[in-house]
Amino acid sequence: MPASPRRRLAPPAPNLFLGLTPREARLENARVAVIPAPFDQTTSYLPGTRFGPQAILEASRQVEFYDEELDREPFEIGVATLEAIEVDPADIEAGMRRLEQTVESVAERGIVPLTLGGEHSLTLSPVAALQRRFPGLSVLQLDAHLDFRDAYQGTKLSHACVMRRIRDLGIPTVSVGIRSVSKEEADYVHEEKPPVYLAREIRAKGLPVDDIVNDLGNPVYVTVDLDAFDPSIVPGVGTPEPGGLLWDESLRLLRAVCERRQVVGMDIVELCPIPGQIVSDFFAAKLANKMIGYLGLSPEAPAKKRATRRAR
Repeated sequence: MPASPRRRLAPPAPNLFLGLTPREARLENARVAVIPAPFDQTTSYLPGTRFGPQAILEASRQVEFYDEELDREPFEIGVATLEAIEVDPADIEAGMRRLEQTVESVAERGIVPLTLGGEHSLTLSPVAALQRRFPGLSVLQLDAHLDFRDAYQGTKLSHACVMRRIRDLGIPTVSVGIRSVSKEEADYVHEEKPPVYLAREIRAKGLPVDDIVNDLGNPVYVTVDLDAFDPSIVPGVGTPEPGGLLWDESLRLLRAVCERRQVVGMDIVELCPIPGQIVSDFFAAKLANKMIGYLGLSPEAPAKKRATRRAR
């Protein structure tokens, strides 16, 4: 099959999402800023999430610009890619502070941050930064695990605790796709009663998109742990769980959220690339592009498209 014509127009930029040229990816024209965050400090099964952001960027160079569902090229709203957040393996707090400062700087310019992970612990940083700007913030979590532990393996900043830390900030959460829960987390859910949509219930009754959206406040931060998806379609995660979400149903939910709520931040986390097998990397890159496309449907989206289309 011949290469897509768009891929022959200019050499791809290896560290820019979609291989956009620097001219197309200027921050001053962006509505979305892609932030690579190679965090891998508290992974508890298979390490390797530090390689996730670069794998997503590389795979994104093979994602078509045009989205047949939306009948548009999502990058036209303006997509910039920032430098990866520097991470000291011995100091997760310093890395999280740098990420929080980066997100705060981006949000001050009215740009939506899309963080590429990296382990799920990083989600606390953009959420904390955005809460200061959007006091009514709520969080939609797609995940196999609740991440409601108070501490795990000696730290409260573990990827297994991130949603508990977010709730400690007073931010309401809605969890979807859950199918691995500790007794501590089950007790917490019984006491606090956050909305939780279990994967087995979704398989039995379907994904209740309207109920999930109605449980969310406004605006919304969306965090997608790739282990939310069934490992038959996304095997490249550090903590896989059978019985997960599927592509089409998840897109229906993400589209509905973007259409009915103001989405002010997003992340895709926990990609653990498998050498020689790129299906999970491409899945994450395609998902990121879909999320950017849906962001353009938001009631807060600019009415006019960015003038960044390549000449044909």
